[in-house]
Amino acid sequence: MMCYPSIDSLVKKVDSKYTLVTLAAMRSRELTDGQLPLIANAEGKKAPTIALEEIYEDKITYTFEK
Repeated sequence: MMCYPSIDSLVKKVDSKYTLVTLAAMRSRELTDGQLPLIANAEGKKAPTIALEEIYEDKITYTFEK
């Protein structure tokens, strides 16, 4: 079964696969805690799937603090 969006396309949106996992986990937690999805077709999807689609569609941005 193919995943949408693909892992390769998601990794291109961030600097590493580790950042991708962390960002998706943090956003998934926000969605679980009640924040509204930033994508239109989120109904019936699980929080991690929504988070990954938001990252793919550039709805989520991040910065590193030093």
